[in-house]
Amino acid sequence: MTTLLVIAKEPRPGRVKTRLTPPFTPEEAASLAEASLRDTLETVAATPATRRVLVLEGEPGPWLPPGFEVVRQCGGGLDERLAHAFAGCTGPTLLIGMDTPQVTPALLTTDFTATDAYFGPAEDGGFWALGLATPDPTLLRGVPMSTPVTGAVQRQRLVAAGLRVRDLPHLRDVDTAADAEAVARFVPQGHFATRLASFRGAGNCATSPHRAAAT
Repeated sequence: MTTLLVIAKEPRPGRVKTRLTPPFTPEEAASLAEASLRDTLETVAATPATRRVLVLEGEPGPWLPPGFEVVRQCGGGLDERLAHAFAGCTGPTLLIGMDTPQVTPALLTTDFTATDAYFGPAEDGGFWALGLATPDPTLLRGVPMSTPVTGAVQRQRLVAAGLRVRDLPHLRDVDTAADAEAVARFVPQGHFATRLASFRGAGNCATSPHRAAAT
């Protein structure tokens, strides 16, 4: 079976999902980040795996379900932190982030017998998942992160290394208010959609069509 890694930040106001503010307050953005993280971790917990590891910047909280190891993120850029996460694993490993609460156990159930790598492209040009049959940190170091070409560069790095790559479906990361609305429609019963709806119910107009379009 596979090791499942989730790389995440502690959902603290002003430290996560800053692109949601405005229209959301820092507290609301952190609350949405926590809900997204809860959905993600619960999905990982429901997926068959040999290990489940949370690679965390910050401290764990009540949102962390049982059955996870917690590993601190190293310093450096995101490429170094992702590389370091893979360096702590042996055997098939799949890494995802905390920004795709719509992910399902079916998407995370991988079979490396016929492929060397899994690649999950994100709609913003990055990637939401990366799986390696043999974890190799050098495949990530030096890849420019958080750019429109991050995913293309990372996938080409895998191909250039001679790996057989299997593509996963495109998913949309939650970065903006428009993203939040779109993603919540995929998981209407999840923590993320419920939290977003609670802000609307409280009279927060942050996600109205006009406000969302302005982000």
